[in-house]
Amino acid sequence: MALGSFFSRLKEGLSRSTQKLGGGISAAFTRRRLDQAALDELEELLIAADLGTEAAARVIAAFRRTRFGREVTDPEIREALATEIAAILEPVASPLRPDPARAPHVVLVVGVNGTGKTTTIGKLAELWRAEGHRPMLVAGDTFRAAAVEQLQVWGERAQCPVVSGPPEADPAGLAFDAIARARAEGADVLLIDTAGRLHNKSALMAELTKIIRVIRKQDPDAPHSTLLVLDATTGQNAIQQVKIFKEMVDVSGLIVTKLDGSARGGIVVALAESFGLPVHAVGVGERAGDLRPFVAADFARGLVGAADAATP
Repeated sequence: MALGSFFSRLKEGLSRSTQKLGGGISAAFTRRRLDQAALDELEELLIAADLGTEAAARVIAAFRRTRFGREVTDPEIREALATEIAAILEPVASPLRPDPARAPHVVLVVGVNGTGKTTTIGKLAELWRAEGHRPMLVAGDTFRAAAVEQLQVWGERAQCPVVSGPPEADPAGLAFDAIARARAEGADVLLIDTAGRLHNKSALMAELTKIIRVIRKQDPDAPHSTLLVLDATTGQNAIQQVKIFKEMVDVSGLIVTKLDGSARGGIVVALAESFGLPVHAVGVGERAGDLRPFVAADFARGLVGAADAATP
């Protein structure tokens, strides 16, 4: 999928978020002076659009420095907002690329149930397979039969082997064996699915730490990437999920899914401002091509409904 067409999908996927934020901007800023009352109103709009208080305050401070007292129009506000939001997002926009020196580059994928972990693994496998990599998948959510079956379907689609075990098999042992198999079969990236039962946090933490401890017997540096998959529809709850998983494991990057089903796309800005973790990719649909590397300027412009794509 060309970059231009993905921007169109991104903009379409963010349409509900854009309506939420852009509709308020259009109503408030047809043409008016950017005084304190206007700044207060804009700040409320940003917070209501899930950008969070810290990011909203940062954007408003920039507006106060550069535009206070000036007359502004709806398009001018959108352009300026896109610029300020992109500045927050740019430092975290970081595509994930398997390191050929690792072989296999071990990717541990974590997150609560329902965020799209298993689907994300399948999409990454298909994307990397198309780029010439040789992925192998590990069905480590062994307590949920549907997760194993779903990953096997994605494996067939992406033409990637899937390592699975009997129901309720030990995920750590499965991951350990998978690294040895990946080496033997020449796989250069190993994607490990995991359970996400947050209602029993202590059991989940024990399981994840055991997986990491056991796979380090095969490779002391593994996992080389630990991805937290977040569902955009959860809005500010995503902040709490990041905090919890950062306590459990060394989260190295984020993937945000289901932006097409959410009016809460602004949460990506809040995550960037609060944690500074790399945002590797965003998802705007069910197809493999609907998960793409995160581009800060494109996302910012799509979120506020600015006129044109930043990327041709």
